[in-house]
Amino acid sequence: MNIDGIHHITLIGSDAQRTVDFYTRLLGLRLVKKTVNFDDPGSYHLYFGDATGSPGSIVTYFIVPGARRGRAGFGGTHHYALTVSDGAALRKWKRWLSDNGVRVNGPLDRHYFESLYFQDPDGAIIELATAGPGWAIDEEPDSIGTEHRTPPAEMIIRNRDHAAIAADTHEEPVTEITPDMALTRGMHHITAIGGEIERIHDYYHGVLGLKLVKQTDNFDSPDSRHWYWANDRGEPGSVITYFEHDPRRSPPTIMGAGQTHHIALSVKDEETQAQFSERLASAGYRVSPVLDRTYFKSVYSADPHGMIVEIATAGPGFAVDEDPASLGQELMLPEQLEPHRQDIERVLQPLSTPEWIG
Repeated sequence: MNIDGIHHITLIGSDAQRTVDFYTRLLGLRLVKKTVNFDDPGSYHLYFGDATGSPGSIVTYFIVPGARRGRAGFGGTHHYALTVSDGAALRKWKRWLSDNGVRVNGPLDRHYFESLYFQDPDGAIIELATAGPGWAIDEEPDSIGTEHRTPPAEMIIRNRDHAAIAADTHEEPVTEITPDMALTRGMHHITAIGGEIERIHDYYHGVLGLKLVKQTDNFDSPDSRHWYWANDRGEPGSVITYFEHDPRRSPPTIMGAGQTHHIALSVKDEETQAQFSERLASAGYRVSPVLDRTYFKSVYSADPHGMIVEIATAGPGFAVDEDPASLGQELMLPEQLEPHRQDIERVLQPLSTPEWIG
């Protein structure tokens, strides 16, 4: 019984067309499903990912037109990261984004990977992180995560050299997303904000069985512990990390545009999902009934500080109601909402969805 990795992250957006344009045209992801929030069918639920929307590649948005900006804080996420192959691709991304008017911070040395940061139009922080060098750079492979590792002083100094960082980019203009830049490796990690990191460890390791792969500090705020959990292989795409904050000094997250509604972890099938549901309930966590989301089955709980965590099955996938070649082109509704299609379409903003050419 294992958590295979991240399934998806779901955020709040305020403008459907702007969100589609940003994630498809600027980041090169595919719109793999255009549907509605099954619990609020008057608003879009948009799914972006790789060519098929495989688990671990999926970023989804509940669109609340005109929603006010939320605020990151205690009990929510700080950012999520997508994987790029290496530092050369990272610097090409910096040039591409900068040339398209997006403010970028980085590349920064995160010891276990290099990364850069920017925001989507609603203010969600997105990180692009390289696949390596990985967790074993400062620990033996068979003992990663067993001891605290202090961030190297020379790395902290490098990350404070703002002039050098600003100049560190691809030399030539980048006029398109080239194959070496393609974000086909999916998610790298999701970073949340919580308190009393041992309680979080009890949830992710003690109940959900993820492996603690790194104990370190927030490189930008060394008085805050930063722990990483992942699947047994410790690979990008399975990593959940937490900054430890004092709840008396850290304001709570405020839901709104640019904030995370929930994160989802992936399991192979409904039987495994049921086992995790039972484990969560036995540990004292409230767990929802199984909900049919058409493309996967879901159960929901929350971490010790209130962030919603979903356990989602890997299948049946996004081709269950569309031809794989035309994913995301038409508005797809679950069977129970199909009789209300005209009413639903009447209140939704018309969307121009680019044809997938990946």
